[in-house]
Amino acid sequence: MPVYRQRLTPYLFLLPALLILGLTVFYPALQAFYLSFTRYEYDITQPPLWIGLENFRRLLSDRVFWKTLTNTLIYLIGVVPILVIAPLGLAILVNQTLPGIRWFRAAYYTPVVISMVVAGIAWRWLYAETGLFNQLLRALRLTQDGIPWLTSPNFALFSVMAVTIWKGLGYYMVIYLAGLQSIPADLYEAGAIDGSDGWRKHWDITVPLMRPYLFLVAVISAISATKVFEEVYIMTQGGPRNSSKTLVYYIYESAFQDLEISYACTIGLVMFLLILTLSLLRLSLNRQPADLRF
Repeated sequence: MPVYRQRLTPYLFLLPALLILGLTVFYPALQAFYLSFTRYEYDITQPPLWIGLENFRRLLSDRVFWKTLTNTLIYLIGVVPILVIAPLGLAILVNQTLPGIRWFRAAYYTPVVISMVVAGIAWRWLYAETGLFNQLLRALRLTQDGIPWLTSPNFALFSVMAVTIWKGLGYYMVIYLAGLQSIPADLYEAGAIDGSDGWRKHWDITVPLMRPYLFLVAVISAISATKVFEEVYIMTQGGPRNSSKTLVYYIYESAFQDLEISYACTIGLVMFLLILTLSLLRLSLNRQPADLRF
C-alpha cells in the first residue's frame, strides 16, 4: 500500500464524525460568533445587519449581564469546593469491605440518574412555604413563618446551588471511587507501620495519590456550574429580581423570550471565553508530570 494511502486512511475513518461535528457544532459556533457583531432580532426573516462592536458596548453597560456574571461566579465559588471535597469523603466511606456496601453506593448514586426536571420539581415542593423543610423548622421552633427559600433574593441562588450539589455528589463519588480502588493496599500497610493510621493515612497517602482526580473533578464541576440552566429554569426562572439568574439562563431569555438573537450570541461568546479559560486550566494541569492522562 502506498505511503500516502496509509496516512489518508485514519482521516477517512474520522471523516463521518468530522462532518457531523462540523454541521452541529463548528458551523453553528462560527455563525454565532458572526451574529454577535450584527443586529438580528424580532423579525428574524430579515438578514443580519452588521453593527460592529455595538453589542459589546451594550454588554458593558448592561446591569443584568453583570448581575448574571456575578451569580455565575458565586455559583462556581460555592459549588466547586464542595463537589471536590465531599464526594471524596463519600468515596472513602463506600470503599470499605462491609456487608451491603453496594447498596450504599447505589443509594448515593441514585440522584445522578434522576431527571433534573423531576428533581427540580421535587425540591421546589420541599422549598415551598408549607414544604418539608419549613415544617421541620417550625416543628423545631427555629422559625414561625418559615424561610423563603426560592422567593427571597438572599436565599434563591443558594437554594438552587444545593440542588446542583445534591445531584453531583454521586457522580463525582464514582470518579473518586475508581481512583481509590487503584491505590495498592500495601501503601496503607506501610503507612500504618510508620504511624500513619486512621484518618491520617488519607491525608498522607490518599490525597496525594488522588491529586489528578481532584484536578479533574474541579475542572469538570467548574464547567458544569458555569453552564447550569435546568435548575434555574425549573425552580426560580432567574428570580426574584434576577438574584438566581445565570449566564446560560440570560442567553436563553435574550434569544427565545426577547428574540434578541445577536445579543444572546454576544453573551454566549463571553461564556465561551470563560469555559475556554477553565478548559485551558485543565490542559495545563494535565501537562504536569504527576498528572494522569485522560
